[in-house]
Amino acid sequence: MTGTIPKAELHVHLEGTAPPALVRRLAERNGIALPDGLFADEHNFAWTDFPDFLRAYDAASMCLRKAEDYRDITYEYLAACAGEGAIYVEMFTSPDHAAEVGMSYLDHLEGTVAGIEDAEREFGIVGRIIVTCVRHLGPERGVAVARDMIAEPHPYMVGFGMGGAETAFHLRDFLPAFRLAADAGLGCTVHAGEVCGPESIYDALDNLPVTRLGHGVRAIEDPRLVERIVREGIVLELCPHSNIATGVYADMASHPFGELLAAGCRVTLNSDDPPYFATSIGREYATAAEEFGMTDEALRAVTRTALEAAFVDEETRTSLLARLDEPG
Repeated sequence: MTGTIPKAELHVHLEGTAPPALVRRLAERNGIALPDGLFADEHNFAWTDFPDFLRAYDAASMCLRKAEDYRDITYEYLAACAGEGAIYVEMFTSPDHAAEVGMSYLDHLEGTVAGIEDAEREFGIVGRIIVTCVRHLGPERGVAVARDMIAEPHPYMVGFGMGGAETAFHLRDFLPAFRLAADAGLGCTVHAGEVCGPESIYDALDNLPVTRLGHGVRAIEDPRLVERIVREGIVLELCPHSNIATGVYADMASHPFGELLAAGCRVTLNSDDPPYFATSIGREYATAAEEFGMTDEALRAVTRTALEAAFVDEETRTSLLARLDEPG
């Protein structure tokens, strides 16, 4: 039963974790009129393709207006993950989304930290933050985000990454931002090989100081690239339900999760933007068992990979690995 397996998640967008009920509650609290067509029904967002998904995501994110909102979204997501057996979650947070509605970097950070602390105190789940810049906003904005992050360090803020439109700019353009983060001792990851093919991954590995790839799933199209990923120990933050929902693959039968694992890649399971893709960290583990034939032992190994690749401090990593190894 996958529900008893300790789980860990490395790839989830905090702003994308809020289900419709929470979005409505935050909008009402902040006096915000949500746009028509945002919801398909009471429990689901309405969107048709990847650009439309980004539209819905941005519209829902506009309801996050103050530190209290970020506390609530963080706390409620971590509580839900703990209920499915997760012991560790790294969340991408976007200061650019907060800035768009007039929130300061510190208010955004303060609220997220409060949610992490409340969830750990109540449920024992450990949460950490990866600050992300938005690719299509450009390299200069990426540097600004990195500088803000370094100027206000926090022990829960452990990494730097980038999302956004994968077709915008070259990744080498963002080296100054990633170099700032890496030189400050933060782990680095980047979205690559999702919308775009292997060339996107080569761009990342050749030009950025990353040890993990967000998605990276389309490496399977280039055997030489798969060999390089294995050789360099790059960890793939795989999000199967996200890939099906956004049309990267038609169904689970065509998803290369099993092929990448069999080739020796270090893979993890993640939910990406769970309410938009009708998933959760628990469902990702259950799907891996049902669709990819993963045994309980193999799923525990996936969790171990995630904890070993996490950007967390070594004392916390050791504690989490001990929890994974507890009988039960």
